Amino acid sequence: MSPPAKVLVVDDTPANISLMLDALSDAGYDVLVAESAASALALLAHNTPDLFLLDVLMPQVNGFELCAILKRDERCREVPVLFMTALHDAAEKVRAFSAGAVDYITKPVYPPEVLARVAAHLQIRALQRSLADELALRIEAENELSQSLDRAVLLVDAAGRIVFSTRRAENLLHQHFPARDAGALPANLADAESPLDVRRFAETGRTDLVLLMLDEKRSTLGPPALIALGLTPREAEILYWIAQGKSNPDVATILGANVRTVHKHVENIFRKLGCETRTAATVAALEILRPDAR
Repeated sequence: MSPPAKVLVVDDTPANISLMLDALSDAGYDVLVAESAASALALLAHNTPDLFLLDVLMPQVNGFELCAILKRDERCREVPVLFMTALHDAAEKVRAFSAGAVDYITKPVYPPEVLARVAAHLQIRALQRSLADELALRIEAENELSQSLDRAVLLVDAAGRIVFSTRRAENLLHQHFPARDAGALPANLADAESPLDVRRFAETGRTDLVLLMLDEKRSTLGPPALIALGLTPREAEILYWIAQGKSNPDVATILGANVRTVHKHVENIFRKLGCETRTAATVAALEILRPDAR
C-alpha cells in the first residue's frame, strides 16, 4: 500500500492550522504544519511534501514570496501549491497563479471544499508523475534502439559472405577467429567448440539474406542470460544488479539512469516474474545465473 500523501500547511493563525490539521488528518493525509515561512523552509530540510497549502498574509515572508522560493527549489518545483487567503481582490488571485499556484481558496475555508481541491490536485500530480515515468521509459527504449548497432549483428548472404556487420561483431570475429578470410564467416562459427553463440533470424520464404546475432558464451552468466525470463535487455541488466544486492539508487548510478526510471523498471520486472519482493526476484535470477547453486 502506498504511504499517505504528505501535505504541508503554512499559516500564522493557530485556529486555521488546527482546522486544517483536523480535516486533513481525518481524511488520511500525513500533515505537516508551520506557522511561518522560515519554519516551513526548516521542515523542508528533511521532508518533501506532496502538496502545499499556503496562507498569503504572513509576517516577514508572505505566501507569494514563499511560493517563489519553493519554485526555485528543484525538489519542490513540481509540487502543487494552493493559496489560502481572506483577500477577494481579482488582482491577488492573478498574482497567486503568477507565483506558481495551481489553485486559490478563500477564507474562511470550508473543509469539504479544501479536501476536494487537495484530492483533485494530488490526483493530477500523480498522473503527471506517471506520464513522466512512461515518457522516461519510452526515451530510454528509443536510446536502447539507437544504440542497438553496438550489438554483435551480422547480415550474411546465401554464399556466407558478410554483407553488413556492426563494430561489435567485427571485434568478436577478429578476437576469436583472427585467421578467417576477410568478409567471410568462419567455417567453424557454429560448432559446439566455438567461443560464440550464434542466433539466426531469416525472413520467411527468403534465403538470400540471414541476420546473425553473436554473443560470447561466457556472457550467458551475465545480464543477457536473464532475458530468458521474458525481460527486455534493460530489465535484465537491472535484475542482474538486484541479484548482486544493489539498491535501486545503486543500480541507477551503475547504469547511468534516472532512479525513478529504475523504480518503474523494477515494477515491470516484478510483474513479469510474478513476484512481490526483491528477494523473490533475486531467487529467480540466481536460478539462471548460478544453476549449480540450486
